[in-house]
Amino acid sequence: MRRRLLAATVSITLVPLLAALPASPTAALTAGTTFSTAASPSPATPAPTSGKKPRYDATIRWTKHGIPHISAKNFASLGYGSGYAAADASICTLMDTLVTGRGERSRWFGPQRRYDDHVSMNGSNLQVDTLVGDLHNRRVVEKLLVGKAGPKADTRQLVTGYVAGVNRWLRTQKVTDPACRGAGYLRPDLKPIDLYYGVYLANLLASTGVFVKEIADADPPSLTDPGLPELPLRASQVDRDQLLKALGKDPARPFGSNATAVGGAKTSTGKGMLLGNPHFPWRGRYRFTQQHLTIPGRYDVAGASLIGSPAINIGWNKNVAWSHTVSTAYRFTPYEYKLVGSPTTYLTDRGPRQLEHRFVTIKVKRANGSVGTVREDLYRTDQGYVVDSAATLMPWSPASVWAIRDANAEHLRTIDTFLDMGRASSVRDLLRRQDAAGGMSWVNTTAADRKGDVLYADHSVVPHVTDAMKQRCLTPVGLLLDQVAGLPGLDGTFAGSSCAWGTDADAQRPGIFGTKNLPATVRRDWVMNANDSYWLPNPASPLEGYASIIGCERCARTMRTRMVSQYVIDRLRGGRKETPATLASHEHGNRVRAAEVMSVGGDLDEVCAATGETAACAVLKKWDRRSDTTSVGTHLFEEFITRAPADALWEVPFDASDPLGTPRDLAETNPQVVAAMQDAIDFLRSRRVAFGAPWGRLQVAGDRGSPAIPLGGGLGDAAGNANALASRLPRDNTNRFRPITYGSSHIQSIAFLKRGLSARTILTYSQYENPRSPWSADQTRLFSHEKWVTFPWTAQQIRRQLVRTVRLRG
Repeated sequence: MRRRLLAATVSITLVPLLAALPASPTAALTAGTTFSTAASPSPATPAPTSGKKPRYDATIRWTKHGIPHISAKNFASLGYGSGYAAADASICTLMDTLVTGRGERSRWFGPQRRYDDHVSMNGSNLQVDTLVGDLHNRRVVEKLLVGKAGPKADTRQLVTGYVAGVNRWLRTQKVTDPACRGAGYLRPDLKPIDLYYGVYLANLLASTGVFVKEIADADPPSLTDPGLPELPLRASQVDRDQLLKALGKDPARPFGSNATAVGGAKTSTGKGMLLGNPHFPWRGRYRFTQQHLTIPGRYDVAGASLIGSPAINIGWNKNVAWSHTVSTAYRFTPYEYKLVGSPTTYLTDRGPRQLEHRFVTIKVKRANGSVGTVREDLYRTDQGYVVDSAATLMPWSPASVWAIRDANAEHLRTIDTFLDMGRASSVRDLLRRQDAAGGMSWVNTTAADRKGDVLYADHSVVPHVTDAMKQRCLTPVGLLLDQVAGLPGLDGTFAGSSCAWGTDADAQRPGIFGTKNLPATVRRDWVMNANDSYWLPNPASPLEGYASIIGCERCARTMRTRMVSQYVIDRLRGGRKETPATLASHEHGNRVRAAEVMSVGGDLDEVCAATGETAACAVLKKWDRRSDTTSVGTHLFEEFITRAPADALWEVPFDASDPLGTPRDLAETNPQVVAAMQDAIDFLRSRRVAFGAPWGRLQVAGDRGSPAIPLGGGLGDAAGNANALASRLPRDNTNRFRPITYGSSHIQSIAFLKRGLSARTILTYSQYENPRSPWSADQTRLFSHEKWVTFPWTAQQIRRQLVRTVRLRG
């Protein structure tokens, strides 16, 4: 009996009263309770014996709120623990992500059901599988794995271990989440290639992923579909908002974040501080989970990872803290090719070429539950996939066809980038490591370090398209795209020669800008970004002279950018400095910058008074210009600002010499502005929403299975909430006015101290997505009360908050 137990490596230590606890850590809730086990492996992963060393050996210590602290002696074992913990917190979304990466959505969910990653990729399961199936047929990821643009050894080990950890969880644990319980794809047969394809698809979020439908459904023009939409001739004829929406940059549904870093010259500690708040979906693959990864003496980093990422994406180590915001740069360029002779023959400077016509066989679930196959097709040029996209001015017509070259389709370096950033010793070292890896796919970086330096950089993956090359290569329609949306449409005839992407000597690989041609600044006072372009990380030192494909310069800032900056400006006024507490307090300040600006001189009240709606205007007049749960009147303002005419709202327009102070002076006598206020009031009345209702009764958590927890914060870019929240489909608690499913997510306020650091965090939608878990809404309640989690960083802090310990060997 003793030999059998040793062979199975089972060692269980229980606090007596908890002897009946189930294997899932969500069942162990009492602080300080420890549960140590290495559960018996299944036959698929034989248990180590006294004569055989296990391949993986990781220890997971769960602390309050379900936060896993994983320690191991190597990256393979570290990944093993990370994968197991990720599966425990998010098995349904994790497996959904891997099913997508395998190109099997139609097989399991049916071909006609919609897939929506809640950011950019949106199409039927069949359309998604068509694209992903072709990526597999072309062995895109397999080829990247063996090239310079592929991952290094540590990353390979981490990924291999992560997948093994997920498989271990699937073998030994029971899925209780109703979202996927009993699903046929919940099998412990995952391979590292599945995860790599999942990560690769995330790379394509802002590029190929935007055009899934337009790639999968692209067909040559025919008699029944001649491909002759009426295209505009001038930029003034283009609906800019609709074009941006079709390009994945919908102004009404922004995808973004805030990050502020304050340097030693302006902090009470003389060291760096960071406040980061990514605004991400509360459902789906772009949810964060928190984790802490440690290889003693070699690696120690904590923070948050997107589901399916074995590395920390946003976080800190003992010397550096960083966060990310979505960059304005484009990751692709469209090429327009002239057609000659037939709709599938295109012209190059080497003569006519035939489009590559490719076919994909896809398994599909039939209505009766059986599985069949369908055959789909798509087209490519040498540069990339053909798109048929009239909404982006790129239809497949009898005269021309468009294809996109995608810079993020040419690498598999994302995990490397984040993994190596965790080793950084300063913000300069952080950027150096980021640049060397070359896989920062679509975000800016804002960081602070122990030395007191702060960094802002947009060193993301950007096609090497200089303004000079752009002007030389724009087609007439490509010029419209560039004028309206900042996206250069290039001449495909010369895509392999004079209109090919350039290369910088300091770039990680050909085709992208190197470090000297990308914007960055290191300072001692402060920097920020809230998804506007790189131009103004600090008003004292604008960044200028970069290629327009990265973003605009001397251009208007959103009200959210103005609010994030204003918090710091107001705090530092009169020689004061930021303290760890004051920087953290900006997260829940919930000031509404647009309302502050519009209220100068009583303009906002005058607009309301012009409607004659005395009851609503009395509420608006008393409103505190905030979006706290106790604020009364926030809903009136938000409904007004969403209807207000952007081109007729201000008396003083934007001035690049005063970018944080303009535009200003509400046009209170403009009939369009008054009409917008009247429409807002009428809408609330039609919905039977009381004018005097506190904001927290109207705005509540709306993620899957969540109680209707009151939430502060609100509309971001237009209203100027730094604590940006939004209500998007699908959502729960629809009986409430504004159930939240998007916005503030993993928030971290990190301050370096003389000894150690202070780490305040909150995961707004909580760590576990299973509504049955006690860790599915606990942090949401803290967020509602404007409280923080004191993240356990040191060994002593972990012991104090310890809930359960598991040692995994296999």
